[in-house]
Amino acid sequence: MRYFVHLSFNGTHYHGWQIQKNAPSVQASLEDALSRILGEPLTVTGCGRTDTGVHARDFRAHFNYSGNPLRCEGLAYKVNAILPHDIYVYDILPVPGNLHARFHAVSRTYRYFIRRNKEPFLESLTAAPGTYSPLLPDIDLMNKAAELLLGTHDFTSFSKLHSQTRTNICTITEAYWFSMDLEMGASPLWVFQVTADRFLRNMVRCIVGSLLEVGKGKKPVEWILQLLEEKNRSLAGHSVPPEGLFLWKVNYDKLKTVN
Repeated sequence: MRYFVHLSFNGTHYHGWQIQKNAPSVQASLEDALSRILGEPLTVTGCGRTDTGVHARDFRAHFNYSGNPLRCEGLAYKVNAILPHDIYVYDILPVPGNLHARFHAVSRTYRYFIRRNKEPFLESLTAAPGTYSPLLPDIDLMNKAAELLLGTHDFTSFSKLHSQTRTNICTITEAYWFSMDLEMGASPLWVFQVTADRFLRNMVRCIVGSLLEVGKGKKPVEWILQLLEEKNRSLAGHSVPPEGLFLWKVNYDKLKTVN
């Protein structure tokens, strides 16, 4: 029977979601916890990959279990007791056998956080040292530039070179900046939110770095259109550090559970 796992994780100490040789990963930690509790080796399939250091507020995964149907009440509690402190399982639910955590996700939403100042209590919550700046870029210019990303485009200029993917075509449905107040911070956080049907490796971090170039006045708003047309990664902005990036929401059209 197939089960869906809803979890979140702080990616600071992991080399991404996917299992890596000689490096810790979220997938390996979750598979180990589930296998120990359920008494058989399990393979967990995630809704996507995350780069080293990237976090996930909303992550979905599925696994197949050959034993009797699980009593899911209390199962998440047992898994959390084994998992490291920076991975948390919200719930585990039975789903139809053909439901796939990755292929049936219709879109994903990411957020990138930037601190306006040094924030001692937000140091590990948001972005890496060096990503804050008291000389803020122009958020209106960045939002005008972000609007040019909407729609279906070839995002080769914003993709990691030599990545194995069948196509660099993606459809972005929302891309904008906003500020967020937190009681623990002395000043608002700057947040970039983007939603698309799929993302390429390093895509969001490169987009953020390019939009910051516009916001700082180093490039015009129309430069984004040039990047889309040229399909040349070397022309785009640098990739911002992974510590500020969160997979914020994974969206499914119909996520049905088995009664």
